[in-house]
Amino acid sequence: MIQPVEHFEQNLLAHGLQLSRAKTEILQINVGKLCNLTCSHCHVNAGPARKEIITRETLQKILDWLAPLPIRTVDLTGGAPEMIPDFRWFIEELARQGRHIIDRCNLTILLQPGYEDIPALLARHKVEIVASMPCYSPENVNAQRGDGVFDGSIKALKMLNALGYGIDPSLPLHLVYNPIGAKLPGPQKELENDYKKELWEHFEIRFHKLYTITNMPIARFSSWLKHNNQLADYMALLQSAFNPGTVESLMCRNTLNVGWEGDVYDCDFNQQLGMQLRDNEIKKDGLKVWDIDPSAFQHLPILTASHCFGCTAGSGSSCGGALS
Repeated sequence: MIQPVEHFEQNLLAHGLQLSRAKTEILQINVGKLCNLTCSHCHVNAGPARKEIITRETLQKILDWLAPLPIRTVDLTGGAPEMIPDFRWFIEELARQGRHIIDRCNLTILLQPGYEDIPALLARHKVEIVASMPCYSPENVNAQRGDGVFDGSIKALKMLNALGYGIDPSLPLHLVYNPIGAKLPGPQKELENDYKKELWEHFEIRFHKLYTITNMPIARFSSWLKHNNQLADYMALLQSAFNPGTVESLMCRNTLNVGWEGDVYDCDFNQQLGMQLRDNEIKKDGLKVWDIDPSAFQHLPILTASHCFGCTAGSGSSCGGALS
């Protein structure tokens, strides 16, 4: 058995693996750090006081760049994407281009004053909703995301079900499970079955899929690990659980990540660590998305670091859940 080593690139080489970029199929845009919640596992350090918000000028530049390209899916994350001033306008413009849109929603934002129209907007444009729901028990959800968040999430899910989300195949509603504390997620299918049973029996809530996502040892969760003297043990857990079978399906291979100022990254985790892509032939101080040609993008290496063990541990982890 090959023993994992501390550096991710060395670990790939020890297993005879290479991590290379494939065709770009998904444009993921982190629209900023503003959020109505302050979750303990948040890799963005998002919260109500954050000022980083994407502007309409940047959104328009992205739309203009995207217009002639065959990238079908645009994945909106944050923060709470719905809180940016131009969210409604951007959804309409993306729909006009014929894109498939994903909204990574924390659910509770849909209950806040001024956001009452958002669910109907999303349903009208068949926007896929990927919603945070770290457990089906109030205690675990509130411990990770704040008091009262579980009840708000249940209310929002009922509202989405009433619109057909989670029931109609054209209105996909998926939930996201993050473990509580310094451990790996359990088997995705088993957890999905448990979620569906519990949420239906207790609340008559339906959804399509459950995604299990590993907590990444960066930003707020890294601070929590350090505060509890668990960072070294958690990193050792991720490294020892390295699964070579996950590498082929890593989201950095087919996803182009863009920050709130238009900067280009391999993934949202790299974005939060400032690991910005550069191409000295184009721009030495970092690329903007409108600087690049996706068809020629593959020549840039995928930037990795120790946090990449989080995506390759156990069954693997991505924005679409487990990888194997």
